[in-house]
Amino acid sequence: MAEIKDPENTIIITLKDGPVVIELLPKVAPKHVERMKALARAGAYDNVAFHRVIEGFMAQTGDVEHANMEKNYNPRRSGTGGSDLPDLPAEFSRLPHSRGSIGAARSSSPNSANSQFFINFSENSFLNGQYTVYGQVISGMEHVDKIARGEPPANPDRMISVKVAADVA
Repeated sequence: MAEIKDPENTIIITLKDGPVVIELLPKVAPKHVERMKALARAGAYDNVAFHRVIEGFMAQTGDVEHANMEKNYNPRRSGTGGSDLPDLPAEFSRLPHSRGSIGAARSSSPNSANSQFFINFSENSFLNGQYTVYGQVISGMEHVDKIARGEPPANPDRMISVKVAADVA
């Protein structure tokens, strides 16, 4: 794993193939960073499916409303929900949607991001300035690359656990 410089602003996502370490960017998108940490600490992201995974584009997850429990997973509904917390205002920046960057998923309204996020597989400059970037994978991108593809995948991969590094013993 990568050297963790700021454990309070680092997320560790455990996937079937290994850990993914994400450095969060609180100076760039403080509200999105706080939301991800709050949901991680509540265990809301644990066992949530990657419901939209497009080769060469991105892997989307975080629908804690519809994809949290195996019995609740419905491929037709997954990707349409958020959390019970209010939506977040856009925190656009000049940071690019580069490989390994974390973006906030949203509806057509810029201020509709909630719990869902995506990890970019490649440079997706067409998203720049339109979706909030609030983190960067610093290790484990090879595990992200192995996530099952599909919209939704027939057999979706899941985030086994999502933890704030400061909380991991």
